[in-house]
Amino acid sequence: MFFVIPAVDGGTTENYFAGLDKAPLNKHVKQFVKTYIQANRNNLYSIKKRSSSPFIMIDSVFNHFGLPVQLKYLAVVESELKTKAVSKVGAVGPWQLMPKTARILGLKVNKHHDERKDYYKSTIAAARYLKDLHEEFGDWFLVFAAYNGGEGPVYSAIKKSGSKNYWTLQNYLPEETREYVKKYIATCYYFEGIYNPVLLSKTKGIPYANSYKTFTDLQTIKITAKEIPQVKDETSEEKFNRILKESEESLHRSNHALHNSK
Repeated sequence: MFFVIPAVDGGTTENYFAGLDKAPLNKHVKQFVKTYIQANRNNLYSIKKRSSSPFIMIDSVFNHFGLPVQLKYLAVVESELKTKAVSKVGAVGPWQLMPKTARILGLKVNKHHDERKDYYKSTIAAARYLKDLHEEFGDWFLVFAAYNGGEGPVYSAIKKSGSKNYWTLQNYLPEETREYVKKYIATCYYFEGIYNPVLLSKTKGIPYANSYKTFTDLQTIKITAKEIPQVKDETSEEKFNRILKESEESLHRSNHALHNSK
């Protein structure tokens, strides 16, 4: 596995793209990755420096739902990991969920409270959404396209191209969506130092190098056995949601810091 360390000032070392030539991508996508990282290296470096806490939590949620942890880089593309991110069309939070979608996924969105800004709850919602999309399309690139532009355009592209292969149907998708998928690949390469479709085929991918503690470790530090009530006959999802709820108070300071990030 080839990992790359960004320069101290956010730039890249000379051999940063050494592994890209071997990546299973066409030359146009490879060039996009190089250009994107070079143009955004300072911003990506800044995001990486503050990514440890959110990535620890996201990894835990995605592992629970049996999703590849590398999907966390969608939140970098969507919002730069900012809880206060708001798009011009009304998408909010680290996962940039629209109000209707968020409500369908079980989040409260009203004039008094917007759970799209809650890292824990919005990540659970995003995990459910991504898992549903993957069950629907069976291909992560198609999932990314649907997450960005909706399911309708993806189905339309499949029909027009006569294929479910992303690289075959991509030209029938909106330009913004095509660029979104390439941004994900570039971001994944920046953080992982490699890009390979195999990363998205594993439920537990290679952990991000900065995530030296697991979310469970952080919970253990703050929560004693007495603070965890014994609940019988829980489903795995109910148990997970209970643990997250019990963890919110102990992780309040971390969440507060994330809310104040720029």
